[in-house]
Amino acid sequence: MSSPSESFLVGLIGEGVTPSLSPPMHEQAADRLGLRYLYRPVDLTMLGSGEGVDARLKALLHGGRDLGFNAFNITHPCKQLVLRFLDEVSDDAARLGAVNTVLIREGKFVGHNTDFSGFASALATGLPDAVLDRVVQLGVGGAGSAVAYALLKAGTKHLILIDVDYSRAAERADALGRLFPDQTVAPADAGDLPAVLADADGFMHATPVGMHSHPGLPLDPELLSPRQWVADVVYRPLETELVRAARARGCAVLDGGQMAVGQAVDAFELITGIRPDPDLMRADFLNLIERGL
Repeated sequence: MSSPSESFLVGLIGEGVTPSLSPPMHEQAADRLGLRYLYRPVDLTMLGSGEGVDARLKALLHGGRDLGFNAFNITHPCKQLVLRFLDEVSDDAARLGAVNTVLIREGKFVGHNTDFSGFASALATGLPDAVLDRVVQLGVGGAGSAVAYALLKAGTKHLILIDVDYSRAAERADALGRLFPDQTVAPADAGDLPAVLADADGFMHATPVGMHSHPGLPLDPELLSPRQWVADVVYRPLETELVRAARARGCAVLDGGQMAVGQAVDAFELITGIRPDPDLMRADFLNLIERGL
């Protein structure tokens, strides 16, 4: 547990991270708790180095440790690369093969993954009555891998993975199937989406479609049934076309902001030892979105 006199210096390493909402969310939570907490984005694209990403990442981690940083959040394209520079990794992060939070403890780098845990808490809070027996998921990239893992840990019995790259869906299905041998994880072709979705309890969307830079819908809304729940990882905009269409169809929906807040809550707790109020952090998040930050 942290004391009010303790201070925290935290960074976010990745490409294009300058507009991230994580710094203000963390700092506002710390302000409420009376903690001195400074969180700064470290954008790899702004460093102007000719070195590879892995070399820059290693230099930032070691430089941060020497400068007294307490932790780093890690995002694209470093969540897998960072593993080679860590001294310890949590069980879940090791099983996922991805880290998004690195604690610096007594000179050592300790990796965790709060993407999966953040989605798990968002699912439990935002869709508490969701039936998870049979779920179809579209997209198995970084966020997709985390939410698929979370769904299986939450008790999904049959998970169908679809990706624009079938081989990636097949690889992820095989890896997750080995981690959860009592559950069924199977890949499917994109063309099979209508057939597999017809029998599903829920639809998990984990592709960039719906973002400001990738507007549109990832599927025909007519494929959705009011008995199904729909979750989206995209949170800019918060009200994606998928979320609006699913709600109009009568589906229970979970917007991407729930996961964004959930992972931030878990990361903040790992860094400080204090769990911030998720509802207040959600309110901060919505305020930041409304202000267009």
